Amino acid sequence: MKRPLLSCVMLNPKQVLEFNLPQWDLLIRQARRANVLASLAELLDANALEIPERARLHLKSAQIHAERFNIALAFEITCIEKALKDIPMALVLLKGSAYFMAGNNAAKGRVFSDVDILVPEQQLMAVEMALTNAGWMTNTLDPYDQKYYRLWMHEIPPLRHLKRQTSIDVHHNILPKTTCICPGAHKLLLGAIKVPESNCWVLAPEDRVLHSATHLFHEGEFSQGFRDLRDLDHLLREFATSDDFWPKLLLRAKELQQQIPLFYALRYSHQILQTPIPESVLEASKQRINTTLMDALFLRALLPDHDSCNDKWTRLARSLLFIRSHYLKMPIYLMVPHLLRKTYRRVIGKELH
Repeated sequence: MKRPLLSCVMLNPKQVLEFNLPQWDLLIRQARRANVLASLAELLDANALEIPERARLHLKSAQIHAERFNIALAFEITCIEKALKDIPMALVLLKGSAYFMAGNNAAKGRVFSDVDILVPEQQLMAVEMALTNAGWMTNTLDPYDQKYYRLWMHEIPPLRHLKRQTSIDVHHNILPKTTCICPGAHKLLLGAIKVPESNCWVLAPEDRVLHSATHLFHEGEFSQGFRDLRDLDHLLREFATSDDFWPKLLLRAKELQQQIPLFYALRYSHQILQTPIPESVLEASKQRINTTLMDALFLRALLPDHDSCNDKWTRLARSLLFIRSHYLKMPIYLMVPHLLRKTYRRVIGKELH
C-alpha cells in the first residue's frame, strides 16, 4: 500500500518545504481527521520549518486549541482529585491524562474526549458514589448497557459532569473480565508511580506502553487508530533511552499476558512510523500469528481515517477487526446476541432518522 502523505511527513518533516497548496490542504485534512493536527504543528515547529500562511493558520489554531485543552484538563484532574480525596487509594491516571501528568512526549498536541482512571475493583462503589456527589452522572440508562458494563467490562458506564459536560471513564482493569488474557489489575496498581508534586499516579513506563497497545489492538474502532499508534511511537522512543527498558517490557508483557498486543504494537509502529526497535526485540516479541492476514487488516485500519488513505478493502478490514474485537472481549455465547442487539439498534436508529 502507498504510504499516506501524513505518514510521510511524520517520518520526514522537511519535505513540506516543497509542498504546494493542494498538498498542504491534503496534509491538514488527513491530520485533522486523524486527530493529530496539533501534534503535526508541534513537529513542524520543532524542525523550524517555513510554512505558508494559509497552512500556518490551521496549524496555529490547532495548537491554541490543544493549549486551552491542557488548561482545562489540569483543572478537571484537580476536580477529580478533590472528589476522591476521602477514599483511601491512589488516583491512577490512564492514557492521555497520564501522558499529560507524566510529561511524556506523547502528550504534545494530544487532544482527547475524556479522563481515564484506574481504581481497585473493591473501591468502585465508593468511587462512583463520590463522583456522583461531585456532579458526575451516567448517560447510560438502558438496563442491558448497564449490565454489559458492570458484569462483563473493565469499567463502569462513562460519567459526564452535569455542569462542565466533561467525561470520566472509571476502570478497574485494562481489559474486560470476559477476556481470557485479562491481567491482574493489582499488578498494574502495585507498579504505579507517583507524579512529583501531585496527588496523582501513573502506570510504570512498561505498563503505559502495554496499556496503549492493549487498548489499540483489542478495540474495534479505528477512527483514532493512527493517533494511538503515534502514541506508541512516542512512548517507545522516549522510554527506550533507558538501558533496561526493552528486556523489562518483554518480561512485563509475559507477566501480564499481553505478549500478543505488544507484538502488534512493535510490528506496526515499526512498519508504519519506523519506530527504532532493536531487531532482537522484534524477534523476541514474535507470536504464532498469521501475519499475512493481520497485515492486510491492520496496515489499512491504522492509517488516517480519510478517503485519500483508504482503498477498496479498507472498510472490510475495519469491519473484520470490529468483529474480532468482540470475539476477544467475550465468548461466542455472549458475543453473538450482543452484536445482533447492536446491529438491530443501529438499524432502528437509522430508520427513526
